[in-house]
Amino acid sequence: MSKLIVFNSVSVDGYFVDMNGDMKWAYNPNKDEEWDGFVESNSKGEGVLVFGRITYDLMKSYWPTPAAIKSYPLVAERMNSARKIVFSRTLDKASWNNTTLVKVDMAAEIRKMKNTPKSDMVILGSGSIVSQLTQERLIDEYQIVVIPTMIGGGRTLFEGAERMIKLELKSSRSFANGNVFMRYAPAS
Repeated sequence: MSKLIVFNSVSVDGYFVDMNGDMKWAYNPNKDEEWDGFVESNSKGEGVLVFGRITYDLMKSYWPTPAAIKSYPLVAERMNSARKIVFSRTLDKASWNNTTLVKVDMAAEIRKMKNTPKSDMVILGSGSIVSQLTQERLIDEYQIVVIPTMIGGGRTLFEGAERMIKLELKSSRSFANGNVFMRYAPAS
């Protein structure tokens, strides 16, 4: 059975995107070789990347560019070659390499995908999808990076959640640049 994993950043004051829907604040300019190595090893190219339309548009506008390839060659190669699924009712086509557009019931499609022995799925960004699939209890693991920045407002990662879901901390790790990585699973 495949797992559904979330990997996202949040600000210290709990926001996933700022008031303009932007995530540029999550880039930490403090150079940290340990963090860079962690990011590279955590994006091994395994699994299927899952996006909503907004995050898909953001990712496809960056990762295939010369700037991304120059700055993060290994991550860019993996992002561009990975199998990707974008859930959207408004997109007509998905043009980024190796992407499938899915317009049907997201929860039903994820359930079907989880019941196959294929690769795990990883949601990057896509806060509304995270919130919806959390409420459906379809997410197996949450990988959250707290970025040492306060942005003062925006949207939370679980905006719209209608009930409490308890999580268990499975591991954590802090980095010299101030980032803190935490891995959670739904509590038993």
